[in-house]
Amino acid sequence: MISEYLYKKYPKKPEGDLSKLRAMIVREESLAGFARDCQFDQFIKLGKGEEKSGGRNRDTILGDAFEAFLGALLLDKDVAKVKEFIYQVMIPKVEAGEFEMITDYKTHLQELLQVNGDVAIRYQVISETGPAHDKVFDVEVLVEGKSIGQGQGRSKKLAEQEAAKNAVEKGLDSCI
Repeated sequence: MISEYLYKKYPKKPEGDLSKLRAMIVREESLAGFARDCQFDQFIKLGKGEEKSGGRNRDTILGDAFEAFLGALLLDKDVAKVKEFIYQVMIPKVEAGEFEMITDYKTHLQELLQVNGDVAIRYQVISETGPAHDKVFDVEVLVEGKSIGQGQGRSKKLAEQEAAKNAVEKGLDSCI
């Protein structure tokens, strides 16, 4: 439904741009944000350990709950109700431009570096700190074996995005 909306809203936008925008809207962090907007965190039943470890605010749990709700709404009602819900909850943020400001830095960095051909890009975890339920990852991005950026995040994915963002913001001249 998001793809259909984007295709109709931006008929002249290149397919690649629409795919990136769709990916930003339906990624875990965004779905968790929609769940927070709907106060799903108040309705999730968690075990004692998960509750103590902050699971009620964890993006993975909230994003999964949001997706599960959409599936349940579809099964209980119909496609029209799901579409109505999406247009009430998700589309206003899309139309406000909230997702066009977000950049997939890993893809952006890859596109910048590979414009003249293949370049070996690798992400490497430098360290993991904190307890298992609340880890913080430090990651570096390497190009042809040379470190060009570092990042930190509560998941490897987020730390990789931060490392790529750091590399992009430094400028490619310092990268290669």
